[in-house]
Amino acid sequence: MSPKLPESAKLKRRSSCPYRASAASTFDFTQGVTQVQPAQELRPSVASYDFLVVGSGIAGLSYALKVAEYGSVAVVTKEQADEGCTAYAQGGISAVLDVSDSVENHVHDTLRAGAYLNSVEAVEAVCREGPGAVLELVEMGANFTKGPKGDLHLTREGGHSHRRVVHAADLTGKEVERALLAAAHRHPNISILEHHLAVDLVCDRVAGAKHCLGLDVLDTHSYQMQRLVAPVTMLASGGAGQVYPNTTNPHVTTGDGIAMAYRAKAVMADMEFIQFHPTGFFQGARAQGQTFLISEAVRGEGGLLYNLDGRRFMSKYDDRLELAPRDVVARSIHDQMMTRGESHVMLDISHCPRDLVTSHFPNILARCASHGVDITREPIPVVPTQHYMCGGIQTGLLGDTGIAGLFACGEVACTGLHGANRLASNSLLEGLVFASRAVKPSVAHQEYALKHAGLALHHAALSADFTGASSATRLPEMVTKDIQQKRQQMTSLMWNAAGIVRHSKEMRSALHQLRDMYIDVRAMRQEFGIAPELQELLNLVTVGELIMASAFSRQESRGLHYNADFPQLAEHGASTVITDSFRRRHGVPSLIQGTPAPGISNLVPAPAGTVSVSEPNRRRRKNLSRNRDLTLTRAQQPHDGQA
Repeated sequence: MSPKLPESAKLKRRSSCPYRASAASTFDFTQGVTQVQPAQELRPSVASYDFLVVGSGIAGLSYALKVAEYGSVAVVTKEQADEGCTAYAQGGISAVLDVSDSVENHVHDTLRAGAYLNSVEAVEAVCREGPGAVLELVEMGANFTKGPKGDLHLTREGGHSHRRVVHAADLTGKEVERALLAAAHRHPNISILEHHLAVDLVCDRVAGAKHCLGLDVLDTHSYQMQRLVAPVTMLASGGAGQVYPNTTNPHVTTGDGIAMAYRAKAVMADMEFIQFHPTGFFQGARAQGQTFLISEAVRGEGGLLYNLDGRRFMSKYDDRLELAPRDVVARSIHDQMMTRGESHVMLDISHCPRDLVTSHFPNILARCASHGVDITREPIPVVPTQHYMCGGIQTGLLGDTGIAGLFACGEVACTGLHGANRLASNSLLEGLVFASRAVKPSVAHQEYALKHAGLALHHAALSADFTGASSATRLPEMVTKDIQQKRQQMTSLMWNAAGIVRHSKEMRSALHQLRDMYIDVRAMRQEFGIAPELQELLNLVTVGELIMASAFSRQESRGLHYNADFPQLAEHGASTVITDSFRRRHGVPSLIQGTPAPGISNLVPAPAGTVSVSEPNRRRRKNLSRNRDLTLTRAQQPHDGQA
């Protein structure tokens, strides 16, 4: 249900067509329309909306549909609207819909999977509100798989104590995306801007508080920059799977939302917790890029894991066997591969009834068959593959980020739901629940901003300047090749130093290299301007450095983060929180003017209560113009529910 708000919050729809703003333009944000008077000189393209949404997956579209009842909405997506992680989600959406299950059970399973680093409040909210959110999708027209009696069929996945996963065969995300996108296209207040790359957030201070006032975007077809001005911006742009050489994520997942928010000085949390799905389809030792996922539900319906000698091995690692959480199964497979010198393991469901396999997994059946594997008769070659980010932009229980007017939900956000490891099929659920929770505060802020931030919105529209380093550009072939090479170097570095099993020495070295790479890429961006390939590389390196800094700082092994040098679980775990900019953390006086960065040679363990990322040479630190806090602070108190 959409929240009941004053009539003043229900604004007229603004035109989705970009207009040319000039000094003679008048922006009547109170009435929700823009009037542009003729001008001698054309200025950059600017358009105004009530709400901006970056991302067209389950989180972004479900949010857009609800806030569209209160004003105009622009959904910004950098390719076709149906291209994103949601459409590739196979397993389903977890929700308590069976009388034998309970919200308490779901909460317990989520906390246990997250190694008790979760926010209990976030977990309880999602598990409690999840069933209603799923039923809203059904009412919208999502066609989920039904049981013999016509009710929703529930499957079970790793880490779940009960059957509670709603699904549409093994193409759940595709069906959810279809239903949401169809509803969005029908809504008169929603404009979907396809092939628009989000570049940076537009922020300013209003009454002493930082406000997000919109977004600069690049039309990747016309290569024209545009400023979108709005009182409210929702980041729902997904994760950053392309940071790694092999991922189940599509090529659009380059961490754009996380990187933009970090540049705007939003707080980042738990970036070290990267989920590697245990069973990506193995296509050969040299294969790179997007990997086809073999759903968790295959193991939930009876699939068994074997090494290449045909022996089951999960009993060696966990008493839940194949139904252990993903972090446990992924490390178990990794251990088998390392100790036995094998490139992959086998997942077998051929012993299950053929009808079950063909009805529940038609997509997996077809995809494997295209590679010569008949899953009804033979096992599937699988290998762990990057799949999901549990960390991201730190938010409250309403999707708030600490920057007024900026909200985040879905994989781009760190809500506290997942803790140190995501429970299977909780991600689509999180997107639904937090998108809904963000509606009421978003509309309330919209009304506040229209009354109190009109001048700031006016200034944001008039100050758009897409010249110099902010101009769109088509890169020379030689520069494009250099970008491709840097991207390959970065993904290899991430896999080797921040993969399934990590070592402090490798992470320390990788952090140095990522620092230098970031400075190099920032210089390229300053020199060449805005191009999709370069912008994505900047975002990837930004996110990669955040992951590596967080991973290096955590001197324990918990959930998805396993450091072989610190294999034990710390007595008091807490979230890793990054509040300072790259420049301050690494002691770099200026990135724009090209000032050389100081060496970071003496990375040392932090004192209690902090996690040091980089402590520059003492002599160099004395020469800095002001004292800088170069630490990555870790929350002093553990989350509620910490075991």
